[in-house]
Amino acid sequence: MKKLTFAASMLAAVYFGQAQTSWNLDKTHTKLGFSVSHMMLSETTGDFKAYDVIAVSKTDDFIDAIIDVKIDVNSVNTDDKDRDAHLKKADFFDVEKFPSITFKSKSMKKIDGKKYKMSGDLTMHGVTKPIDLDVIFNGTGVNPYSKKTIAGFKLSGVIKRTDFGVGNVPAAMVGDEISLSGSMELVKQ
Repeated sequence: MKKLTFAASMLAAVYFGQAQTSWNLDKTHTKLGFSVSHMMLSETTGDFKAYDVIAVSKTDDFIDAIIDVKIDVNSVNTDDKDRDAHLKKADFFDVEKFPSITFKSKSMKKIDGKKYKMSGDLTMHGVTKPIDLDVIFNGTGVNPYSKKTIAGFKLSGVIKRTDFGVGNVPAAMVGDEISLSGSMELVKQ
């Protein structure tokens, strides 16, 4: 994670010059999750327990933000240790070869009110593809305990696991579309 922080800092310095503001993740108020259909009848949900997010922005409305996310795939959690162990194997995430999922934003556009669209590159299972995420930006405020400025977001999107070569099983067993969801709190540095 230190490499990600350093790389994001260098990227921010080049991109924003002196006017940048860095935001770090408040992990106690953040969750990155997913859901997928099982046997075309039900939904299986899960999340990742280890990740880091770095954001830089010139403005507190984040319309010019660059956001980097790095997820430790080994931290996948579906509340079933056998399923989690299977997801880590070669026929799904293949954690030994591909220990991380990364997302690097390219743009953040305000659509209407609190609604934003974030576009960027998702790299998973050794494959990089552009994706779009719907973002609800809940604004900024001051944490009364730390006295630091915080920002809150909700994220959602849909990807196809087969686009990334994940899961060598028929879509009738494990759906091809993966719904992504997240809630995230950032702390201004």
